[in-house]
Amino acid sequence: MGIIKHDIPLLEYDSDPLAVIMPDHEHLGVRLPNKAVFAFLGDAVDCYARARRAPILARFVSATKVYPVYALDVDGQPVCLVQAPVGAPAATQILDWLIAYGVQEIISAGSCGVLAELEENVFLVPRKALRDEGTSYHYLPPERYVEVSPKARAAIERTMRRHRLPYIEVVTWTTDGFYRETKDKVAYRKSEGCAVVEMECAALAACAQLRGVTWGELLFTADTLADAAHYDERSWGGDSVDYALELCIEAVGNLSSTD
Repeated sequence: MGIIKHDIPLLEYDSDPLAVIMPDHEHLGVRLPNKAVFAFLGDAVDCYARARRAPILARFVSATKVYPVYALDVDGQPVCLVQAPVGAPAATQILDWLIAYGVQEIISAGSCGVLAELEENVFLVPRKALRDEGTSYHYLPPERYVEVSPKARAAIERTMRRHRLPYIEVVTWTTDGFYRETKDKVAYRKSEGCAVVEMECAALAACAQLRGVTWGELLFTADTLADAAHYDERSWGGDSVDYALELCIEAVGNLSSTD
């Protein structure tokens, strides 16, 4: 089909799956496991891996940091564990790279800001994301929303029920502009049904769709924008970090082709 031209460059989409630079352009000779946990959980990822003496399978080298790809054994299944960087472009670059080297089923975890009246450290499963960032428009044609894989959502929700943990399915607002979440825009997103806000979900879901893989995410509530006149960082959802990682590892281990 080729490129769809538009006066606004962000709305121009090229359906060609090949790019000048492909994710495996380095030809590293690496073959990664089918399953991966790609977690926006900072140092908790490295701490978890080091505590279990997880070997390093590969390294993603960015301009600012090296991201180890750790190997875990989850009930006899090999699973990658990788720290995810905040922000749609950086996170999607690593996800696309992981996919190019063999990953097909991915569960992510991370915090989010709340737009609705939600307590801190509540677990959420996004079912779709409003695309208010740029990266997703390079992976899918322009649409207001992108759906999150039902297969991945089902695996996460089964894990939550197994642990008898409450969770809420939500619509999330994915934005690049952390400091441009204005009062009117917050109110508008709330009126559209968005309960939370974060910076990567739409882009990762779009990348997964283009590449034909399964991706889903477990979020937990952190700061609150529910009262736009009194923004509250709270504790950034810190009590949920370690638990969210464990839950995602279990969920991706239970994700199978029969889901």
